Amino acid sequence: MDTVFIYIFIISFIATLVRSTFGFGESLVAVPLLSIFIPIGVAVPLSVLISVLVALVVVIQDHSKIQLNSAKWLILFAIPGIPIGLLILIYGNEFWVKTGLGALIILYSLYAMFGKNTFRLDNDNKFWLFICGFLSGVLGGAYGVNGPPLVVYGNMRKWNAKDFRATLQGYFLPASLIGVTGYIFKGLITAEVLKYFMVSLPAVFPAIFLGRYLNHKLNNATFFRYVYWGLLLIGIFLIVFCLSGIKT
Repeated sequence: MDTVFIYIFIISFIATLVRSTFGFGESLVAVPLLSIFIPIGVAVPLSVLISVLVALVVVIQDHSKIQLNSAKWLILFAIPGIPIGLLILIYGNEFWVKTGLGALIILYSLYAMFGKNTFRLDNDNKFWLFICGFLSGVLGGAYGVNGPPLVVYGNMRKWNAKDFRATLQGYFLPASLIGVTGYIFKGLITAEVLKYFMVSLPAVFPAIFLGRYLNHKLNNATFFRYVYWGLLLIGIFLIVFCLSGIKT
C-alpha cells in the first residue's frame, strides 16, 4: 500500500505540473498512469478532484488574467455538446472514434507548428466560440479531452501564455465541478478516492506553484510551441491507448 501511495504522489505531481504550466492535459497523463496501480473507477474521479483543486487555485491566483467573456461563452456552448459526447461514449465505436480524434489532433498540431497560419481574431467571435465550445463539450463528454478545441480558440485569439493558462482554468473549474457532482450522485466519490486525494495533496500544491512559475517564464512563441507538442503527444497517446486497450 505504501508503494501505491508513492506512485500516486509522483503521478499527481507530474500531471499537475503539466496542467499548471500549460493549462490542460493532466488527465491524459494522470488517468492512464494511475490506472496501472489503482482501478480505473478510482483513477478517473481522483483525476477530476485534482482538476477541480488545480483550477480553483489558479483562478484565485490569476483571476485578473481570465478572459471572462470568452470563458463564459465557451462554457455555455459546451453544455449542449456534453450529452452528445455521452451518446458517443455509450453508442459509438470506441476504437474508430478515438483513433479518428487522435489523428485530427495530430494533424492540427503539425499544421499549427509547421503551417503558415495567419488567421487571428482580434475580438471574441460567437461563431468560433460556439464551434470550439461545443466541440470541447462533445470531446469532454465522450472522453474527457476538452483541451484541443480550447487551444484552437486561444490560438486564434492570440492569448499570451498567462491569459491562456488562466482562461482555461476559468473554463475547467465549473466543468470539473459538474463532473464531480455527477460522480457524487453515481457514488463514485468513495472513501478510497478521498484517501488517495489526500495523499496527492502534498504533491499537487508545489506542482501548481512551480507550474505557474514556469508558465510566467515562457515567452508566448515558446509557450505555444510546447502546447502544440503537448497536443501532438495527446493525439499519439489516444491512438496508442486505444490500440493497446487502455481506457483514457
